[in-house]
Amino acid sequence: MSHITNQDIEDLSVGAALLGTGGGGDPYIGKLMAHAAIERYGPVDLLPLDRVGDGMNLVACGAMGAPTILIEKMPSGDEIGLALRAYEQRVGKTMDAIIPFEAGGVNSMVPIILAAERRLPVVDGDGMGRAFPQLEMETFNVYGVPACPVAVADEQGNTVIVETADAAKAEFIARGVTIRMGGQSYIVNYGMDGATARRVSVPGTMSLAIGIGRTMREATAGRRDPLRALIDFFATTHYETAQVLTSGKIVDVSRRERNGWSVGVVTIEPFDHPERPVTIQIQNENLIAEQGERVLAVVPDLICVLELDTAMPITTERLRYGQRVNVLGVKVPPIMRTPEALAVFGPAAFGLKSAYTPLGG
Repeated sequence: MSHITNQDIEDLSVGAALLGTGGGGDPYIGKLMAHAAIERYGPVDLLPLDRVGDGMNLVACGAMGAPTILIEKMPSGDEIGLALRAYEQRVGKTMDAIIPFEAGGVNSMVPIILAAERRLPVVDGDGMGRAFPQLEMETFNVYGVPACPVAVADEQGNTVIVETADAAKAEFIARGVTIRMGGQSYIVNYGMDGATARRVSVPGTMSLAIGIGRTMREATAGRRDPLRALIDFFATTHYETAQVLTSGKIVDVSRRERNGWSVGVVTIEPFDHPERPVTIQIQNENLIAEQGERVLAVVPDLICVLELDTAMPITTERLRYGQRVNVLGVKVPPIMRTPEALAVFGPAAFGLKSAYTPLGG
């Protein structure tokens, strides 16, 4: 195992924001909380997925709610620990390791905060390989891990345990609770043993996110093109393919809160064909990029909006008129492209009519 260093957290905040495809919560806030947790409790170990013992007790954790709310409703830092205590009391087990439920923004930092507090390792993997807006959209759920019980906690010290046999129903109830908690909560769920975790998890996403941030930092320091370095880096990973979908200026952002999500559309005027705008539909995360009738990329593949000059990822709540951007598409790993996975988080699961075709074929 390796220690997660302060520099790793800086790199992770960048890489997780990119993997979050616009969602997953504000990475800056998460980064500050993770630094503070390590300073208070000590270093956190990163445990490779293939070294998780069969009999270890693991549980997933992260934040639930609209990303825009996190900017205004600051967490206390105690929520996730409170949720874990409620979860362990309910199942009658003590956890041996923490795994993120998604790779994105604050949700790659929350497991570090919890692991530091409990002096547990964080597993190098997750249940989404990116960020998705709904609790059932997990490889954990796809491959048979029960979503419940779900422990939900807020900054006021309130906790709720959700018990239901269906992951989508658990999402519906937990989302309702989160709305009543002010639109942002912290949850612990998807408990499993180590053997199951190795079978159902997207591997290596924490180290991948750290590698993304490191690649961009070193490219910038060496006065190399960070976008080119990023594309080359992805080609060496199990994500395989990354390509620029369009480059242009944001000319419109339409965004609102609906049923506990941030939803909307961003319109980009390409530099090469300004008369043919590109639109990106948002539900917390970027779901589909289209240019007229042509689909440039669609979930589960990643659609990442990056600053034109620096290649830094822009979360959906920070998209603004006039920003000059590149839009990067990234193909997801094979575990996320099976028929079973696409049934849960492919285009149809979001009500999109487009069929899924992987980037790069």
